[in-house]
Amino acid sequence: MRHVVVVGASLAGLRAAEAVRRAGHDGDLTIVGAEVHPPYDRPPLSKRVLTGTAEAGATALEASDDLGADWLLGRSVTAVDPFGRRLKIGPAGGSGGGETLGYDGLVIATGAHPRRLPGLSDVAGVHYLRTLDDAVALRAELVGSPRVAVIGAGFIGAEVASSCRERGVEVTVIEALPVPLGRALGDEMGRVCAGLHHAGGATLLTDARVAALVTGRERVEGVRLADGRLVAADVVVVGVGVSPTVGWLAGSGIDLDDGVRCDARCRVLAGGRPLPEVVAAGDVARWEHPGWDEVVRVEHWTNAVEQGEAAGTTLVRGEEAPLFSPVPYFWSDQYKVKIQFVGRMAPGDQVTVVEGSVAERRFVAAYGRHGRLVGALGFNRPARVMAYRRMIAAGAPYPAENP
Repeated sequence: MRHVVVVGASLAGLRAAEAVRRAGHDGDLTIVGAEVHPPYDRPPLSKRVLTGTAEAGATALEASDDLGADWLLGRSVTAVDPFGRRLKIGPAGGSGGGETLGYDGLVIATGAHPRRLPGLSDVAGVHYLRTLDDAVALRAELVGSPRVAVIGAGFIGAEVASSCRERGVEVTVIEALPVPLGRALGDEMGRVCAGLHHAGGATLLTDARVAALVTGRERVEGVRLADGRLVAADVVVVGVGVSPTVGWLAGSGIDLDDGVRCDARCRVLAGGRPLPEVVAAGDVARWEHPGWDEVVRVEHWTNAVEQGEAAGTTLVRGEEAPLFSPVPYFWSDQYKVKIQFVGRMAPGDQVTVVEGSVAERRFVAAYGRHGRLVGALGFNRPARVMAYRRMIAAGAPYPAENP
């Protein structure tokens, strides 16, 4: 390959670019990013950047000194021809037009974007948190102790609420489901997470559906719930999940199904067949996980790092590259509690607290399915959770002896 192009100046894109170089590519390397910022870390945005304990510049990711890449930042890829190996590039946020860029190898790492609630956009005081600019804008609004309403009690919503409480800001979390994080951790452990909001001084409303925003003088003043209740708010943060950024791939012939479909080596599929010169990584990639025998898409930091490295290696080495079969891992910091999860949870899994105390918020809970250990959740037990990750990779039975 003479020229490799990475679309997405993201964590996954950067790690893929580095892996391409390590695997032996010494030709041209171009990284295209829609944001004007070089690659940066997203986890601090809802935590240290929002609380003001870290400046925006502290999130920057350092690239290898020998990366030797040409950076096209503030630019969007609007279309791709994977069979002619050409990209159409225009200004960020633009559509059509622009210049054509050829490639021999392509990495798709465009990540995801926040889901928007109808009628809740373009109102002053309403925020979504995904980018560095989003975090800086939201932090400015938290000055002066406003009343904050967070729509969605997922990981981003919970972290925003926790950061607000750390700043001494009044916050109400509105969750449509009966239990926060029930889909990610199961109802039993979701209720434990609900207790963090209560202990941290946030108001948590569950089974609460949003009907409309209440506005006055062109700015948000509250959130009206479906049952008629009004949550007064000067600032509203919407955190109801993300969608993979694949609009630019429409009509390309690449298989799209809740992301970019890939095989077990991160090679992108077109008509069900892998394209050896196109790979994908990070939040946008949905791949055939050989260890779990299912097609998965994982939206967490560790996967972006590991899959970026795997995809970049595959692009250069092809069939010589190993299958990508990680045990998923993610973490969240909420109300001074480090929450970590390894593995894959599914409805109906058995859950057993195998170490520590739930009451003291220092424990490990193991998840089992068909007699096999498939997951582990830890509160303030980082080293122990990593031990369970190794057990899951080894196919340990459930219930398992403590590692």
